[in-house]
Amino acid sequence: MKETRGYGGHAPFCTRLNHSYPGMWGPERSAEARGNLTRPPGSGEDCGSVSVAFPITMLLTGFVGNALAMLLVSRSYRRRESKRKKSFLLCIGWLALTDLAGQLLTTPVVIVVYLSKQRWEHLDPSGRLCTFFGLTMTVFGLSSLFIASAMAVERALAIRAPHWYASHMKTRATRAVLLGVWLAVLAFALLPVMGVGQYTVQWPGTWCFISTGRGGNGTSSSHNWGNLFFASAFAFLGLLALTVTFSCNLATIKALVSRCRAKATASQSSAQWGRITTETAIQLMGIMCVLSVCWSPLLIMMLKMIFNQTSVEHCKTHTEKQKECNFFLIAVRLASLNQILDPWVYLLLRKILLRKFCQVANAVSKIGSYSVSKAGGPWCVHNSLQPQPPGLKLVLNSWPQAILLS
Repeated sequence: MKETRGYGGHAPFCTRLNHSYPGMWGPERSAEARGNLTRPPGSGEDCGSVSVAFPITMLLTGFVGNALAMLLVSRSYRRRESKRKKSFLLCIGWLALTDLAGQLLTTPVVIVVYLSKQRWEHLDPSGRLCTFFGLTMTVFGLSSLFIASAMAVERALAIRAPHWYASHMKTRATRAVLLGVWLAVLAFALLPVMGVGQYTVQWPGTWCFISTGRGGNGTSSSHNWGNLFFASAFAFLGLLALTVTFSCNLATIKALVSRCRAKATASQSSAQWGRITTETAIQLMGIMCVLSVCWSPLLIMMLKMIFNQTSVEHCKTHTEKQKECNFFLIAVRLASLNQILDPWVYLLLRKILLRKFCQVANAVSKIGSYSVSKAGGPWCVHNSLQPQPPGLKLVLNSWPQAILLS
């Protein structure tokens, strides 16, 4: 979607935003760059990634998904008696609240800047809004990643050490860990306020984030290194959270598969172990795919910019970096997309997808002349339909697999 706003109503919105940066026509800009900006942009010029439709759509979809997830978690939390199940629900609810708050605090600002048809500097001459915007993106972005890591650690402990988990994992401890994640990330995000790092306006001039460059000639050496340290720390912390999540999820899948094989001789419980293993593997692999697709491009590109000593701010003076700047914008949108997908991956779509999987499994079982019960066949039996062996019952109680939407 292209919008014709700004200079005489003839220049596309992306070109007008390109002019919004200070110093766009300054002497440091090359003659070739100035000439490129004076030409009428062609229909295929890099405008496709700049549209107010993106933030509006993401705000609406994110609000619906996270609000619905919080509603379902709240209802389930009140009716569950097990404290361990409440810990699980608390993690999901905290993640949904984090994602929703991050969207509500940042996306409306982007929409206002788009619709105002003004430069960011006119709307925020003091730069405080830019600092708040960048701090908010940092806090809620890293918080989501580390909450996902905490949930992965909890799952791994529940499966690999169920007795320890059942006796030590309390709701109070879960609250303390989640609150600690928020406070630690907030303290890290405040470093630019204390002079370590910087939040700057990013391409195409409608949002602010961490600066990955060394700044201009007037910037002190200590401030330059502060920018590099803060940006590098953000990228490495994000990659660390992804690594912990992936490792714990793989450990959980491995433990479940091993336990499923060990229980294969017990005909009454093997079907339940198989169902739990399959459901868990599907969900955890989906979580890993979503996290890697949404966050890896942004974190890797930030490290690349840091090592090359470049930043999105170079879009002001180097039109040849336009594609790289657009790719960075897409990477940020992918990271924001994770806030929309979280409630669906962790909660909302799980029941629907697993029900479809059970239908397919039942069809295959019928073709193979296996006995299929009315409740859904050997892969979809409910936990209450068959007596549970002690080991299986402990795992089901310590890590609730299907306690929501049931």
